[in-house]
Amino acid sequence: MSFRTQPAPLARPNRCQLFGPGSRVALFEKMAASMADVINLDLEDSVAPSDKDQARANVIAATHDIEWGNKTLSVRINGLDTPYWYRDVVDLLEQASDRLDQIMIPKVGCAADVYTVDALVTAIERAKVRTRPITFEVIIESAAGIAHVEEIAASSPRLAAMSLGAADFAASMGMQTTGIGGTQETYYMAHQGQKYWSDPWHWVQTAIVAACRTHGVLPVDGPFGDFSDDEGFRAQALRSATLGMVGKWAIHPKQVALANEVFTPSEAAVTEAREILAAMQAAKERGEGATVYKGRLVDIASIKQAEVIVRQSEMIAG
Repeated sequence: MSFRTQPAPLARPNRCQLFGPGSRVALFEKMAASMADVINLDLEDSVAPSDKDQARANVIAATHDIEWGNKTLSVRINGLDTPYWYRDVVDLLEQASDRLDQIMIPKVGCAADVYTVDALVTAIERAKVRTRPITFEVIIESAAGIAHVEEIAASSPRLAAMSLGAADFAASMGMQTTGIGGTQETYYMAHQGQKYWSDPWHWVQTAIVAACRTHGVLPVDGPFGDFSDDEGFRAQALRSATLGMVGKWAIHPKQVALANEVFTPSEAAVTEAREILAAMQAAKERGEGATVYKGRLVDIASIKQAEVIVRQSEMIAG
């Protein structure tokens, strides 16, 4: 155990991040009225090259004209390997309202990528005397990104969240799949004639969670491409939540409720967590460092686990 305290991430609800193309203005009001905690207006993959300029103008207007409530409003800029990203940053920071909370940086491969965007954002904020600093979310979607995931997590004090971009990640790694998230039929174990499907994303999610928790960043699961498969989405979200991720993307409105369901602690879980805290408080008053709760040992580590659930529940309720 290091003597350095593990930093706490930004305290904000992040159960579901709803995506919509910046080129489809008709979707903006619907997104604002949704139950998603985070809105991601996209300037990258979902926008054709011929629509990039108009999409950017649409998003800037939306920061002024639409009431986004208490949602985190984020814009995914184009990748640093394109000719669009610098204009995305300059126009957003110079022309968008202070309602813009966050910039999402795709295909981050090293800490220098984040530093580059940070330098430009910082210069514009100082020039424009922006009162609300922009936060960053990065997407890990390449072999380089996962190889440098910890240095990326430590790359900027602006960094609030980190997501897994499964499709581009799979392509970068040379994975034999065309799926976006979820289990794969060819990734299985066999025993006595029975097949057991494993999760090919488990290791990369665990790496992202460890890097994020080390540096006080929110770890977020990315998209699940088959929006006709509710149970598949729910299963992956449950695995992600169990590993320590705080939320998941929604690429279709129907996925918002599924993500919120999974990443909101159940009433039973919150009740049990509070009971564990009460049992440990009673043990402390008796001078004991551990006690028994429902037939199982609970100790100081159990307090930390229970506090995570209670804090998350209170934050969402608030």
